[in-house]
Amino acid sequence: MSILRDLRPAALEAAPIVSAVLVLGAGVMLLVSGATPSDPDRFNWLAAIAPLWLIEISHFLSSILGLLLVLLAFGLRRRLDAAWVASMTVMALAAVLALLKGFNWGQTVALALVFLALAPLHAAFPRTSRLTRMEITPGWLASAVAVVVGACAVGWWSFSNPYYSDTPLWKVLSDPDATRSLRASAGAAILLLAVGLWRLVATAATPPIVGDQDPDFEKVRDILSRAEEPEPSANLALLGDKRFLFSQSGDSFLMFGVRGRSWIALGAPVGKREERMELLWRFRELADAHAARPGLYGIGPDVLPEVVELGFSIQKTGESATVPLDQFSLQGRRREVLRRNWRKAGETGACFEVLDHAQVETEMAELRRVSDAWLTHHAGGDKKFSMGGFEERYVAEFPCAVVRVDGAIAAFATIWTTGDKSAFSMDLMRYADEAPKNVMDYLFVELLHWGKADGYTAFEFGAAPLAGLEDRPLAPIMSRVGRLLFERGEELYNFRGVRRYKDKYDPVWQPRYIAAPHKWTIPILMADIGLLSSGGMSGLTRRPKKDEAKAVGPALPEAA
Repeated sequence: MSILRDLRPAALEAAPIVSAVLVLGAGVMLLVSGATPSDPDRFNWLAAIAPLWLIEISHFLSSILGLLLVLLAFGLRRRLDAAWVASMTVMALAAVLALLKGFNWGQTVALALVFLALAPLHAAFPRTSRLTRMEITPGWLASAVAVVVGACAVGWWSFSNPYYSDTPLWKVLSDPDATRSLRASAGAAILLLAVGLWRLVATAATPPIVGDQDPDFEKVRDILSRAEEPEPSANLALLGDKRFLFSQSGDSFLMFGVRGRSWIALGAPVGKREERMELLWRFRELADAHAARPGLYGIGPDVLPEVVELGFSIQKTGESATVPLDQFSLQGRRREVLRRNWRKAGETGACFEVLDHAQVETEMAELRRVSDAWLTHHAGGDKKFSMGGFEERYVAEFPCAVVRVDGAIAAFATIWTTGDKSAFSMDLMRYADEAPKNVMDYLFVELLHWGKADGYTAFEFGAAPLAGLEDRPLAPIMSRVGRLLFERGEELYNFRGVRRYKDKYDPVWQPRYIAAPHKWTIPILMADIGLLSSGGMSGLTRRPKKDEAKAVGPALPEAA
């Protein structure tokens, strides 16, 4: 018994694939049996004790059930609980009909063995979606068509054997056995055609972009306010450029962007943790049904078990910094430079303030002035998708930390908050030309003190792209290329400078990943993420106006 208990986890892990293969085989067996001649001796014996109409109905229904098993095999591969229940029901009924259509006891035994093999594996199918929510992919439909055509071909070959070789085709077709087989094959083909037509009508369309005027936008706000274990970056859902998949309960969502054939989910699903797996599967199936490339971007280590369940390949893209607020202090030698920068900015007249939503709207013109001044020195303009841009409606969604000098706003940072106060972060960070030299150090220190006083436990400092990648002979090629860019790509982006800047605050570094069904699609997805975030090629190549650009001291890192 202990050996069986030890083998159970492995059996449950392999169950979806093995069950799908077994049920597919059972379906093919029923389809081929329905398209081929019956055994004359068994059929005559059964016809002597059972009414002919019962035999005819059993023969026809067996082929229909065979096609259903072929279709259900896909649901078993996707770990659908409803597919397991339906497969067990269909096999039990098919086992009985195999006896009634021609006393095919061999088929009954085979179906019974598959039934018994699947019976203890219910726990391997945890997904509770209805069968009608299962996305029908073009590949799955093509496979089902191939099975039906193959069964018909086997039946045609069977009726071309020497027993029928000298019989005209019209007489073969009038033979009761051939008529029975033709009727069963035609029924399966008509059912498959109906499923194909249903797919054209019922397969979900690509979810539209949900803007602030959409009724679902309020639903997104509500989910963000009560999400379990939320990340501050989930507030990017309010940017107005995302598409959403909502859970059946309406308590969770997954946000994603579309560029060409790339469907890119930003972070993990937000809401209830137990609904995360279902949303990830739905996202993959919906993308698969539209022949798209699905990807998950910016995910943390806690999502990796679900990603492995999806069968995705994983690539590290960098590391994110988190500052535990109970450990942060300006005391000690390690904080000497930071303490000096903070003090000097204060001595120049800088003062810190956090504006609430109403105050942000009042000060919007001043914030716009600072943002426009900052953009004249930075290429690419405002960002989208994985970063926020200065859009007045979006900025007004959040509190805003500002630094004033002589009463005027010299720098600001919009604050991403979370409902449970587990962590907070900043989004837009902008400063004007007249800002003190070390204004961002001053802003960050004051922001950390504010968060600690307001009851937050951690401050998410954003990501350091390509940080923490290994350049070893056996490391993945993308990790080695990423490490090379991190070490020598300063002309493209200040990779090492961003890491050094955030290290001043002694954060805890955690890896960030991108995941996709195939490793080779990850570079394509990364390129599309860059284009989504920059607003396309025009945004990616946009440069600041040189006649307006001025030197304002050492460059400070942008939010990642």
